[in-house]
Amino acid sequence: MPTQQRDGLADPRTGTRAAASWGASAVVAATAVVGLLATLVAARYTGAADSPPGGITDAGPVVRWALPLVRVVHDVAASLTIGSLLLAATVIPGRTRQESASLDEPRRAAAFRVATAAAFVWAIAGAVGVVLAFADAAGLPLSDPTFGTNLTGNVWSIETLRVGLLSAVAAFAVASVASVARARSVALALTVVSAFGLLVLGLAGHAGGSADHETAVNAIAAHLLSAGVWVGGLLALVVLRSHLDDALGAVARRYSAVALWCFVTLGVSGVMSATTRLGGWSDLATAYGVLVLVKVIAFVALGVAGVWHRRITLDRIDEATSAGGRGARGRLFARLAVVETLVMGLAFGVAAALSRTAPPVPETVTSPSPALALTGFPAPPAPSGLSWLTQWRVEWLFLATGLLAIGLYVAGVVRLHRRGDGWPVMRTVAWVAGWLLFLYATNGVLGIYGRVAFSWHMMLHMTEAMVIPILLVLGAPVTLALRTLRPRRDGTLGPRELLLGLVHSRFLAVVGNPAVAATLFFSSLVVFYWTGLFQLALQTHTGHLLMTAHFVLTGYLFAWVLIGVDPGPRKWSPALRLVVLFATIAFHAFFGVAMISGTALLGGDFFQTIRISWIGTNDAALLVDQQYGGGVAWAIGELPALVLALIVALQWSRSDRAESKRVDRRADRDGDAELAAYNERLAALARRDDGSPR
Repeated sequence: MPTQQRDGLADPRTGTRAAASWGASAVVAATAVVGLLATLVAARYTGAADSPPGGITDAGPVVRWALPLVRVVHDVAASLTIGSLLLAATVIPGRTRQESASLDEPRRAAAFRVATAAAFVWAIAGAVGVVLAFADAAGLPLSDPTFGTNLTGNVWSIETLRVGLLSAVAAFAVASVASVARARSVALALTVVSAFGLLVLGLAGHAGGSADHETAVNAIAAHLLSAGVWVGGLLALVVLRSHLDDALGAVARRYSAVALWCFVTLGVSGVMSATTRLGGWSDLATAYGVLVLVKVIAFVALGVAGVWHRRITLDRIDEATSAGGRGARGRLFARLAVVETLVMGLAFGVAAALSRTAPPVPETVTSPSPALALTGFPAPPAPSGLSWLTQWRVEWLFLATGLLAIGLYVAGVVRLHRRGDGWPVMRTVAWVAGWLLFLYATNGVLGIYGRVAFSWHMMLHMTEAMVIPILLVLGAPVTLALRTLRPRRDGTLGPRELLLGLVHSRFLAVVGNPAVAATLFFSSLVVFYWTGLFQLALQTHTGHLLMTAHFVLTGYLFAWVLIGVDPGPRKWSPALRLVVLFATIAFHAFFGVAMISGTALLGGDFFQTIRISWIGTNDAALLVDQQYGGGVAWAIGELPALVLALIVALQWSRSDRAESKRVDRRADRDGDAELAAYNERLAALARRDDGSPR
């Protein structure tokens, strides 16, 4: 008997769609089951769930075995959440271009429903994981009468519990909003919140205690996000297959491009993560190393499957779509998805067991020096002239960011030249030089000594906030991107559409106002240095990353509103921009003078505790270094400001010349009608004053 009717007739697709939905749910469930089984086997093999040695309190077998199992459910649900939201925001088209932007587009609504259910599971699993993690760390069984009191009193003070709680709260917020929202903009915002919920977990687990802390944190964060997007996107495609109909091929192809980026990121971050936990090739024979090898095999298998599907299966899906073969299209996609998701489930299970297994390389350093304890790195030697060339320490995240920015820009220039369009060479030179300077600042002598000495930190700050942004702005990256990125014709949001949306957004219209940009630029100096944010940036990796991003972005915004040529809000006249620039220079000079004349040490007790011998450990020596840093801020800050003023003046001169040429061309076309009309007006005024007849 038909279960649904439309216009008095049975809908023949209802049974097919229901069967497809049940099949998709079965694939997701099978992925979780494979992950759970892999966790059980791996934990049994490594002893990760065995009772601790004598003398160590034990929370009981329920907690030990439940922790990795709950983690598998958590990871699968989190991946499905971010994958379905990403597809809803940027990939899934409506049946028409107009429907793609409508609030009630049915395909996007289905993705929101999937995200809602997955996010609620993620939130519940995350909360349960926090409870179990506390029980395991405290050695308290769940039945202990003091368990609840101890949990509520310590959940925020322990980092692993705090980040787990933040992730669970983010998941609950996503689920709550996704249950009532359907707009693409909301899907995009929730994707960002979901990404935060995954990234924050990089501070927990092995990464948080690794001796090579920053590399480990960067690697695990990139690993979590790339795996979540890759696995979640595929799971979302499986679940939403029956709703996509003839758009299945296009969506799968777009997902494939995203998956390729995730595959590369996952591979690189996996290698980086393994190097912090394995001391050599012989460690691969340990229980931890064997699980790493299993993950490598699964990774390679998924890569081979991805190449096969990109070369063959996607084309066949397109052919089946053109021929109207809906059943054939579904079978081809099932072949694409089922095996891959099960292998991904295996990798999730092994990863959950790895998180409970001690690596061969110890994660803590015994008796660390103050510098190593506070920054994660040993104190550098006293600087010399050669230090500017010889001191290097690779910051993998900054290195990858800089190289990727250069590579994408050069690829855009090459694409323009291949189609016969030109691009100014000096713009390319400026962009590449800006990022090379960024790499030098963050990986070279400034990045090393800027972590332990205020004066060096100020040189790093001025370079990141006032020198690098000028070069990047002169590269005009937005203009290049808009000329090279391909527009989408079905109303979905690709990279070009997202960039255009940002350029014309109300947010950029506000922050792109020169007065607002200048206020953000100089007020953030006061807020950063005269609050606890400075000490947080010195002592934590997350604070250091946010500090660097803030310096570069606020500096870029300030330089862009003054000299940028990229599209955006309407620019002020050159005269007004110069007024804003001179006001900012005056404030910056006041900032430097305040530091030179200040008598209170900034950064809390960081510099007293770290005790760098070549600076001096007493407050007087530290204050001298801080005052020298104020002089650096005053002196170095003036030169970039002068460059900005010269560029604004040059642009003003060029605009005047361009306007003169435009007026001359118009005069040649109309016989200088404007001048003739002006002269006639003057003559009429003269006749009126003389009383002459008109």
